[in-house]
Amino acid sequence: MLSFFSWYFATSFLGLLTFPLAYRLFPALADRGYSLARALGLLLWGYIFWLLASLGIAPNNLSGLILALLILAGLSAWALWKTIVNRQSSIGNSKSSILEWLRSNLRTIFIIEFLFLLAFAVWAAVRAANPEISATEKTMELAFINAILRSPTFPPRDPWLSGYAISYYYFGYVMTAMLAKLTGVLGSVAFNLMLALLFALSAVGAYGILYNLLASWRQSGDEQRLLITDHWSLATSFLGPLFLLLVSNLEGFLEVLHQRGIFWPSNPQLATHNFWTWLDIKDLSLPPSQPLGWIPDRYLWWWRASRVLQDYDLAGVWREIIDEFPFFSYLLGDLHPHVLAMPFGLLAIAAALNLFLGGWRGETNLLGLRLSISRSGFFVTAILLGGLAFLNTWDILAYTALMLGAYVLARVHERGWSWERLEDLFALGLPLGVLVLLLYLPVYVSFSSQAGGILPNLIYPTRGAHLWVMFGALLLPILALLFYFWRGEKRPANWVLGIGLALGLVFFLWLFSWAMGWFAELRLPEFAASFLQSQGVTTARAFFASANLKRLSSAGGLLTLLALLAFPLAFLLIKAERGESEAEEKEPSLSSFIHQPSSFVLLLILLGALLVLAPEFVYLRDQFGWRMNTIFKFYYQAWSLWSLAAAFGAALMLTNLRRLWNWLYSIGLVLLLFAALTYPTLSLLTKTNDFHPPFGWTLDGAAHLDREYSEDADAIRWLQTAAYGVIVEATTPTASYSDYAHISTYTGLPTVLGWPMHEGQWRGGYDEQGTRMDDIQRLYETNEWTVAQAILCQYQVRYVYIGTLERGAYRLNETKFQRFLHPVYQNGNVTIYEVP
Repeated sequence: MLSFFSWYFATSFLGLLTFPLAYRLFPALADRGYSLARALGLLLWGYIFWLLASLGIAPNNLSGLILALLILAGLSAWALWKTIVNRQSSIGNSKSSILEWLRSNLRTIFIIEFLFLLAFAVWAAVRAANPEISATEKTMELAFINAILRSPTFPPRDPWLSGYAISYYYFGYVMTAMLAKLTGVLGSVAFNLMLALLFALSAVGAYGILYNLLASWRQSGDEQRLLITDHWSLATSFLGPLFLLLVSNLEGFLEVLHQRGIFWPSNPQLATHNFWTWLDIKDLSLPPSQPLGWIPDRYLWWWRASRVLQDYDLAGVWREIIDEFPFFSYLLGDLHPHVLAMPFGLLAIAAALNLFLGGWRGETNLLGLRLSISRSGFFVTAILLGGLAFLNTWDILAYTALMLGAYVLARVHERGWSWERLEDLFALGLPLGVLVLLLYLPVYVSFSSQAGGILPNLIYPTRGAHLWVMFGALLLPILALLFYFWRGEKRPANWVLGIGLALGLVFFLWLFSWAMGWFAELRLPEFAASFLQSQGVTTARAFFASANLKRLSSAGGLLTLLALLAFPLAFLLIKAERGESEAEEKEPSLSSFIHQPSSFVLLLILLGALLVLAPEFVYLRDQFGWRMNTIFKFYYQAWSLWSLAAAFGAALMLTNLRRLWNWLYSIGLVLLLFAALTYPTLSLLTKTNDFHPPFGWTLDGAAHLDREYSEDADAIRWLQTAAYGVIVEATTPTASYSDYAHISTYTGLPTVLGWPMHEGQWRGGYDEQGTRMDDIQRLYETNEWTVAQAILCQYQVRYVYIGTLERGAYRLNETKFQRFLHPVYQNGNVTIYEVP
């Protein structure tokens, strides 16, 4: 309980400290960045500390954290002073002071603070009901946190490959370790508190974005919009966190229908051809368990919601696809980069909205290149985008595109559409990319990756049924919104250009993917022949025909994406005619439609569609070898963008529709939310054992060690306070997702080798591991002290750990250690030897 309150007050203080800076940086937002202040403060504080520690200026301890905090306080004080000076120099205009804004927006502040505390407390309770840091990749994530806490220098040392720095996007773990060190909590407690904090930051971030969109929309339209009170905007803004964090895909609702036996034929002879076999989602195509009921009880039934898409090659071989969504991620409890980056992705969306609304008007001169953006806006954008790349490298493409798109639309409002807008795109994008690299240069010096270019996707189209199960809860409000823009608001549209570009883009991607395949066939003819044989065809012509026939048979998904591309493009690519008469200018001009907040929402829809479309034709080359990871990352980003668009659409439709149409829409929305909230309601009860944790409530993710490895748990507590040094412990080639390497994980001490497969993924190969696997086995099993001594010296080992796993994994010869080393810890089956 004390750790919860320490984190709450620490992050609240950080938000309060940063608000003057947010107030100055986000002048176009109705909430002046208040809902984003905590996330902004954590990002800037984390960046300052990481940079100072990486340059050797600040130590990795409490004094270094306080130094970074003082620098942040100085920046915020400067922003407050500039705000006061600007107001004094603008006497007579409508500018209000920060204190006046606070006094006049107490209701907004109260709601944001209440939402943050509620979300933080609720998800902390969820984590306290199932806090175990075990299974999936939680172990890896805790290893990073503890390694950063213990690392004497930056870049932090790799916990599972001694002698190397972490080769991963670890910025989020630095932030977690900073808060843990500031509040004095263990890494295993900080793990669960960080999950709750991210949930709360994302909740207020989504709320703030929707509130700012609605406030801007309310003030930018006709008298009917002005009649909508701020109370209504404050109330409907709760749809933001609802659609982002709670609304889920429809697989959970299907689980209920399946468990009840609905659509399942009673005649066993028809069991192979029914709705469920046609839908083809793993496990749902099997008969429901008996007795039938309304509550799914299949083992790990909630896991299946993250595996909706099903990929089969031409020979019928199945490939696993990951399609997580936010609620599943928080329920699973992995502190993975895509979760760590979420509130900062929302911060980027808010920054793009501020840019779109004219919040960073000004000019930046870079070596003769004039950019229509203020210097502070340009610099903050670089820090934010670079931070996102450091948090989760996959995010850089989507949010850079969003930022550049917002900039171009702002320029369109000022100058209209022309080829100069393409110049604006590159004029901002290129120097921005250079500045991002310079600001985060230390991380790229030691970073290596498994990514190796892109590959064509020729045989794995996404079925429309699977796409709608995955995104249906978001697509229905979005399509209703697009239809309303077309028929309700009579928004002008360039349908020829919009539809033409959508079709042209799909055709280009199709052609590009096949060109890549043809080029690969020319370069690697033997591999191409082997691949064709594995697909059950003998010629390239037969393969081309079969692959495209399969794509045509699964065209539902592509048609949906075409609609989501064509509508926004048609609405955004309108061009005002020159020489409008004064009478015409009294009516809303075409350029005025571009400046409406709805145009920003259209940009969100468009980018989401592009993210979902891309893996239909290409995917990132990695060690998995198929599009599993690309779908995972791109769909997750699309969910963030589309959820905000769906929330805006729901709020706008509930506001604008009248009489019968409002009733019909409201009923439809309630039914949709009922289906989309089935999964979070039932899965939460399953995962928390109906909120009756069998071993009591705790936020300590390491508490399970006392039950499962009691002697190791005591040894870990001893090592947590022991002098820093390399440790050697057991590992195997299949150690990943197991209990191996848990000593280094929970102590933060680097081990010679932890999970080999993960290290290979992070570094794009196994060269750095060398002979470590064999050397560790030889160290434990050899009879000769000279051999063991050479291995200990080679890897600069300080502690030799012998426990249950070591005794089970090797033919242990402990005599040499007993003769030549001193045991510094001994308890039952565990002995720790220290190397002089």
